[in-house]
This record gives sequence, structure tokens and C-alpha cells, in this order.
Amino acid sequence: MTTKMAWPELAGRFRTFPSYPLADVPQIKRELMARGVDVIDLGVGDADLAPPPVAVDALVAAVREPAMSRYANQLGHVAYREAISAWMQRRFGVRLDPFREIHPIIGSKEGIAHLAFCYVGPGDTTIVPDPGYQPYIGGTLLAGGEPYPVPLRPEHDFLIPLDELPADVVRRAKLLYLNYPNNPTAAIAPLDYLERAVSFCREHRILLVYDNAYSEIAFDGYRPPSIFEVEGARDVAIEFHSLSKTYNMTGWRIGWAAGGESVIAALARIKSFVDSGQFLPVQAAAAAVLEQAGDWVSGNVVAFRERRDAAVAALRAVGFETASPRATMYLWVPLPEGQGSEAFARRALLEQGVVVMPGAALGPGGEGFFRVALTQPADRLREAAQRLAVLL
Repeated sequence: MTTKMAWPELAGRFRTFPSYPLADVPQIKRELMARGVDVIDLGVGDADLAPPPVAVDALVAAVREPAMSRYANQLGHVAYREAISAWMQRRFGVRLDPFREIHPIIGSKEGIAHLAFCYVGPGDTTIVPDPGYQPYIGGTLLAGGEPYPVPLRPEHDFLIPLDELPADVVRRAKLLYLNYPNNPTAAIAPLDYLERAVSFCREHRILLVYDNAYSEIAFDGYRPPSIFEVEGARDVAIEFHSLSKTYNMTGWRIGWAAGGESVIAALARIKSFVDSGQFLPVQAAAAAVLEQAGDWVSGNVVAFRERRDAAVAALRAVGFETASPRATMYLWVPLPEGQGSEAFARRALLEQGVVVMPGAALGPGGEGFFRVALTQPADRLREAAQRLAVLL
């Protein structure tokens, strides 16, 4: 006779977790495809484009070296650290010590989530954009803190209105998360706003966590800055970068954190207890990409720009009012008044075979919008727009 396992009660922090966006969509998508439905997936920001050939070549070469199969640990691949430092200098004019002010991470998601463990505990607050990337909230909750979501609204250009934050929230805040170019709204932050954010964090002793994962996917002459281009930012900020979107390397899970020596040391200490570093051949491939794929990036951005233009034109033609963003791989599309975003996305999938991200899945502040990821060719984006028109 078997006895039922008496599992321990789940931790309180676990029960506070929201469901991760689109968690059930892969299963529904498989079921629809098994029935012969032509599904167009514009939900997750995971483009169908290939990574740079230099990444593949460098990975293969590194895998053949036995020493590259050893633990990476927190030092990681020295050439990768040096390549990051050189890239930051070329791209932003920012000098960073490759060993004290840079740290390899297993994709920016991992680093962002773990950073909260360094600074946040019970009674502490973090200021998070709503809608926003879920690790901002997840890291806060796991660390025992309380996220304070701030709605990103069109009337504020989808910027967090720093001067309107409640005084008691600011007093308890340890981290301020900013992400520009922004996921999901595709908004960009003017340099004077970033200057105000740095001053705000300095005044209130808050760490500015700047998620710059989309710094290289920009159009129409726009060049997103690093937070470290703002004077004094190195004293109050940490910046996260990822190779996922820029280089179509989402599954490779590789990125980096940059900042002052003390904040980087704190993150490295936390990570030493939870991981043994990213696979060294992946770090070697990332180093090769940063050193050699500069010209390749411009061609990749052209592909996203063509998709943006096709999707914006197609959505406008069928009745959606959507802006043409200057950065990211997303469109943030307002819904007609009275249409709930989750109900709309569910109908889009089940009735039209189109996966989109409901705005509310990324936070209550996203209600009234849905996100389109430019992850399919232009003709498929046009087809998706025609199908979604039926739901208006």
C-alpha cells in the first residue's frame, strides 16, 4: 500500500507569485497545430532569425577544447570580459574595468532576478514599471520585498513619473527598475529623463537598475544610450545587457552586468551560491560576436525595421491605431475601449490562430493594450493583421 506524500506547505513568497505570461500557450499551440491550424506566434520575443555565423563557428571551436568544458565559475572566460569592456567603450564611450566593473551572467533575466537578493529584504520596496518584465517583480518577491508597480501611461510617454511617487514608497525603496528602450511599450527615454532618474536615485539612496537589453535594436537614426553616459550614474546604477535580442541568441542565455565595483561584487557573491557560471564555449562565442559582428548587427536591424513597417501598415489598414516605434522588436497596440486584453488574446489564439501578448499579462497597467513581437517575416505579420481584424 502506498501512502500519499505529505508535501510541506508552500512558502508565502511562492503564493504571492503571479502566473507567468502565456504559460499555457505552448500547450494550446501544440494542440491547435495537431489539428492542422496554421498558428502565427507573435507572443514571445524570440525571433525566427539566425544568430551571427561567427557565434556558431566560435562555439564549435571552443567545444572541441577539453579545458572549455570545465567550470566557468564567476570569473568566466577572460576574453569575454575583455570583449564586453571594449564594446562598451566603442559603443557608449564608457570605460569599465573588465574584472571589477563587469560580470558575465546567464542572460540578463537571471542577473536581474538575482540582484534583488543583494539589497532587498522584508519591509523593503522596489519600484517597478507596470507593465514590465516579470523578473523585476519575481526577484523582489523572492528576496522578501514588496514591489510597487507604477503604471506606464501614454500621457507620461510610458515613463515612470518620478516626481509623483508616494513619499513613503520612496523612503522604503531600495531599487528602481527602468527599461528603455522599453518592453513591452517600445517607448524610449530622453537623456534628460535619465539624468533626472540618476539625480532622484542619488538623492534617495536608491539603486537604479537599468535594463538595456534592446540598446541595439533601434531605427530611424535613433541610438539608445547607456545609463553610464549620464554623469554620476556609475555611483548609483547597474546596467544589464543581453545578446539574446540583438544577435538572435535567446536560447544561448548569455549577457552581462556593468556597474561600480561594489554592486558588481555583491551580484557576483550572490551568484557564487546559485550558479557556477555560463558554459565557457558560449562565453567564447559571445566574445567573438562582440568583437566581430558589428556590421552584421546593422543587417539584422534592417530586418526588424522591415517587419516593423509591414506590421504597422497592416494593423493600421485594418483598424488598429498603433504607433511606429523607434526601438525594440515590439508593437504596443491599443485595443478598442471595452475590450479586455486577456479575452482578446484568448480569442485571437483560439479563433484566429494568432498568438499575441495581452497587456494585462505583464501587469495591470498593461490593460487595454496587446503586444506584437516582430518574430515572423513580413508576409506572416500581414496575414496576422488580417486575422486580428475579425476580432474588432
